[in-house]
Amino acid sequence: MHPRIVRRKVGTGKCWVMNGALIALLGSVGVAQQIGPASSMSVDDIIQSMQTAQAAVRPQVSYQVIREYRLFSAQDSKPDSEVVAEVNFRPPTSKAYRIQRSEGSNRGQQLVRRILDHEVEASSAENKAGRAITRDNYSFDYIGEAMLEGQPCYVLGLKPKRTDKNLIRGKVWVDQHSFLVRQIDGEAEKTPSWWLKSVRIKLEFADLDGMWMQTRMEAVADVRIVGARTLTSRILDYRKESEVATTPFTAAFILPKR
Repeated sequence: MHPRIVRRKVGTGKCWVMNGALIALLGSVGVAQQIGPASSMSVDDIIQSMQTAQAAVRPQVSYQVIREYRLFSAQDSKPDSEVVAEVNFRPPTSKAYRIQRSEGSNRGQQLVRRILDHEVEASSAENKAGRAITRDNYSFDYIGEAMLEGQPCYVLGLKPKRTDKNLIRGKVWVDQHSFLVRQIDGEAEKTPSWWLKSVRIKLEFADLDGMWMQTRMEAVADVRIVGARTLTSRILDYRKESEVATTPFTAAFILPKR
């Protein structure tokens, strides 16, 4: 399969889901910006437009993504383990997965399986609502404007309204044209284990052939005694349902490594 050209149009996709299991399990195992002038839109208008855009971005067709997960220990540049997983989405709430390949430590595959199990469990509308970037879950501060991947964005501060391991205290980058979330960066509001002193999370989103979805993730846990643990994920391939049966998975990458 040839690499896809990522288009900037906004189509159907899925709202982001913060994975609380990821934070809990890491214990067991920066984008440059320029702050611009004050926005011509009020913070309330930006938030309302963002919530409207999120509500409209719902998957209407089944699709499949191939994700690569890499687990690192401390400051090691070489991962302890690498896992490739196939994740299948069936709107509105059904999700299933299959591990395609696993190399290195078994801990990586165990972690990925438990993360994906949590994703399947969290695919219900109720669970998604509890993690969405909305006024129900967050208070917002206007920080400024920034260019992100060549796209102008509003930058807002995120302050969780409750202590919840699925919420992030940090910043969100909102696309000025689509009002969809392009990036979230911050710390988990709550760590579920004494072993975890903090968890830093970065989520990136983009349009893939008309589907708006999370394309990259990096979570860095500061674990007592043993030090840092880092888990990353990125999309290797994406296909709509009509392509799944006719196009076998290849090693072609949609996104380059960073």
